[in-house]
Amino acid sequence: MLSRVIGFTKANVGYAHPYLISARRRNCDGDEDSCMLLMDCLLNFSPSFLPASRGGTMDAPIVMTVLLDPKEVDDEVHAMECAPAFPLSFYRATLETKSPADVEVEQIRDRLGKPEQFRNIHSTHSTSSIDEAPLRSSYVLIGSMAEKVEAQFNLCDKIRAVDAADAARRVILTHFLPDLYGNLYRFSRQEFRCVKCNAKYRRVPLAGKCTRDGCGGKLLLTISKGSVSKYLELSKKLIERYNLPTYLSQRIMLIEQSISNVFRPEEPKEKQANLEAFM
Repeated sequence: MLSRVIGFTKANVGYAHPYLISARRRNCDGDEDSCMLLMDCLLNFSPSFLPASRGGTMDAPIVMTVLLDPKEVDDEVHAMECAPAFPLSFYRATLETKSPADVEVEQIRDRLGKPEQFRNIHSTHSTSSIDEAPLRSSYVLIGSMAEKVEAQFNLCDKIRAVDAADAARRVILTHFLPDLYGNLYRFSRQEFRCVKCNAKYRRVPLAGKCTRDGCGGKLLLTISKGSVSKYLELSKKLIERYNLPTYLSQRIMLIEQSISNVFRPEEPKEKQANLEAFM
């Protein structure tokens, strides 16, 4: 199968073996990859090119692995089936709604440590051309996170095999709530950054501006209110849309109260009017 070798197509994606995807600890969720020749890393790479922040070093080629051991990659790929076809027992089990753990289909985990872990990894459905599908991911084409969530759950509503309410509950519990709590926590411990020289301060100097080497630049928050509460309205809409448990609704209400205690409500902006507005 073409997607199990490294290759390029007219689609806006590079196809690679699932081992490679798991080895770099990234899923195909809209992140973009780049290709770099090995000698370019050895000759032209320097840590001095990287930003000082933690995010600047996350995707840097600091460590290069020569051998890829399937046992050491993300175990998510170990659940990938490698049989040329599903047995009849598999389809009978689907009619009985059995748990996937009770159905025997050969998977990568059955081959770990054996020569077969690199050979004859079959696929159940072949294709004449792998790039006959959409050329760009919908995750990239859709703009805001609100639009992405709306598209996701519109699809969930159409698939009978998906419990949309359970999917919404899981998204809120595993993604939205940790993000809300985490950003609120970081907001209370954030630094202030000079827009001119990029100096950072734990507290604003008494002068109200950057005091490093007579810079005098304006100081800004590194975490904004928008980044703290960006998933709040999405969570409330999902709870209302799928009538999720009251306990979950109360957790969102409590975090909303915490955000309101930190940020003052925005006052309506005054608009200058002429005399005609009063006549």
